[in-house]
Amino acid sequence: MVLGLSRGFWVTLVVILVVTAATILLVPLYRVALLGSGYMAQTLCSGMFVSGRSMDELMAQELTSAGSGELVYFQAAPDHEARTVSASAYGFATQTAIFRDSLGCTLIDGKSEMELRAQAVGLFPVRNPPETDAAWPLGEHVSAWVVPENVNGEAITKAIDAVFAERDPARPRRTRALVVVNGGRIVAERYAPGFDVNTPLIGWSMAKTAVNALVGMRVNDGAIALDDNALMPEWRAEKDPRRAITLDELMHMTSGLEFDEGHDNLSDVSQMLFVQGNAARFAASKPLNHEPGTHWSYSSGTTIIIDGVLRGTFVNERDYLRFPQTRLFGPLGMRSAVLEPDASGTFVGSSFLYASARDWARLGLLFLNNGMWNGTRLLPEGWVDYSLTPTKLSPHGQYGAQVWLKLPNTPDQGEPPMPDDAYYMLGFNGQAVVVVPSRDLVIVRLGLTAEGGDWHTGRDLAPLVNAFPAGAR
Repeated sequence: MVLGLSRGFWVTLVVILVVTAATILLVPLYRVALLGSGYMAQTLCSGMFVSGRSMDELMAQELTSAGSGELVYFQAAPDHEARTVSASAYGFATQTAIFRDSLGCTLIDGKSEMELRAQAVGLFPVRNPPETDAAWPLGEHVSAWVVPENVNGEAITKAIDAVFAERDPARPRRTRALVVVNGGRIVAERYAPGFDVNTPLIGWSMAKTAVNALVGMRVNDGAIALDDNALMPEWRAEKDPRRAITLDELMHMTSGLEFDEGHDNLSDVSQMLFVQGNAARFAASKPLNHEPGTHWSYSSGTTIIIDGVLRGTFVNERDYLRFPQTRLFGPLGMRSAVLEPDASGTFVGSSFLYASARDWARLGLLFLNNGMWNGTRLLPEGWVDYSLTPTKLSPHGQYGAQVWLKLPNTPDQGEPPMPDDAYYMLGFNGQAVVVVPSRDLVIVRLGLTAEGGDWHTGRDLAPLVNAFPAGAR
């Protein structure tokens, strides 16, 4: 006995300390492991069953060479017949993603595989393949382009070559697809080996602008208004300060909500995308850091909340799940587009939209045409102007409503720089849709440039943009 305390007391104390220490160490480790297995399962599932790529290629590129080398400690088990992929760290923290037609891949969490598969049964009627012989963008036919006298064809060729060139092997850019649209037609396109006009590729945060379009449609339907508040169930208590957040503030990233957009293992965005089965609820649970409407902060969680708000405008879940295809992708002819939901059934519109380069160009063209498509208005009158109005709280007015108006954190803006009226959909790993009204131009660049890679959207696309003079068609 020491200081009058029994031996049993000291044994109990030691056990408590050991258990506490193990918990402190294991809980973060388990969260990191869940992230790794979730990222691997989701990436492989979408890569194989949405993009149609091989597991070996995905392992060598997305899961190794793009800054994910730590995933060497994880193993994947695909089932091609069931179209599922499970991943774990030597059997620890297993996660499974399942593929469903028209909905892409979803990590199983909170619902069984059977429940998730039932969600998609009969969601879209079986239809005959559409005619694609019409000229792009209504179809897929692209005729040879004769370069007008006022367009610098030599500069265009040189700029396209540079987009695909690997100038620094230690910092590869890995451009995969480039599409150039001028005067409403494809005037140039190129693909890296292994990719083609039909390959759907992830746009990451470029998906946010597709969410912008979906919001515009629901506003036009009268289902919701930009000044609506008390938008999420978590916020509706009378004394909850988040009740004051409006849809307009969410659209402009001025909600004031706490959210860590960093790319480390335990950041909010990483956990939200690859661990949480209900991403909108996770993001909506965050506290306020600032009074709504007083602070700008770029947040994928904000867009996920918008997805949840959109879902709340539908009485029937199946109508919500059909909405992007029936109202946006279908009318635009974006036949490759797949917007993936989480296990709760809410679209992950901050990140998980796959589409071919040509289909991403169609989305850009919709905005360039002020929301009109083939003589039909898809976006409300004035919606594009609303989207492109600078958020004064954003640095240098660089952000609109789920659209970038200036390139962020990019020291090299090109020489000469991008035209002042250019605006952007931007995504992780260097994804970009550049819209330049003064040039009647849409440019899509898709790739896999890791952080620190040799790619700057301004520097590397400005020569191509500026090869087209104002008014060039």
